[in-house]
Amino acid sequence: MKTKVCLLTTMVALSVSLAAYLQAKDPAPSEAAPTVTGAEALNLLKEGNVRFVADKLNHPHQDRTSRAELAKGQHPFAIVLGCADSRTSPELVFDQGLGDLFVIRVAGNVLNDETIGSIEYAVEHLGSPLIVVLAHERCGAVKAARDTIATNGKAPGHIQSLVKAIEPAVATTSSADAETTAKANALHVAKTLRESEPFLKEKAAAGKLTVVGAHYDLDTGKVEFLSEGAK
Repeated sequence: MKTKVCLLTTMVALSVSLAAYLQAKDPAPSEAAPTVTGAEALNLLKEGNVRFVADKLNHPHQDRTSRAELAKGQHPFAIVLGCADSRTSPELVFDQGLGDLFVIRVAGNVLNDETIGSIEYAVEHLGSPLIVVLAHERCGAVKAARDTIATNGKAPGHIQSLVKAIEPAVATTSSADAETTAKANALHVAKTLRESEPFLKEKAAAGKLTVVGAHYDLDTGKVEFLSEGAK
């Protein structure tokens, strides 16, 4: 009998310890929410890009002290959905450091369920108030989509999934150049995120989430914001 009681006591103690551990490792959204608004977060990105273009980088939050603090939890002030192109790293383009940006990168900065789920996590659990959909100049995924659709063809392998995702932007910019298509695609993705139910649409409608499209110039390093102030 004593053995059973001891075993039960041990199990209860372990359950309490596990619950406390999980709570410490995964803080509630209200505890993790950053102190900046969407507009303020956007200004931080703009200021960082100005530094990047001018070669006056701060390289923030990359020292040992920052790493130690970030080991306790993350509080990214912005989410960036960017292209996987090796020349377009958001942390570099916006002169930000560890813990500043929640970055998701995929060719053509397109959406799928996993991407949206990742963004929802950053909004709901990390409190990020800003989403930037970052397209860029001379995007290979955009070119592939335009070329494939123009010839009524089919791209090889899973590249066709990128073509299908970018197709709405191609359809509305068929008489324009590829950069116009890239910008249209960023705006289309931003609109889709803004209207994504249930989390993102609710946050945007309440004014707690800003979603914008942007376009990066490979030659100058400058980021053009395409839908500033959109909710």
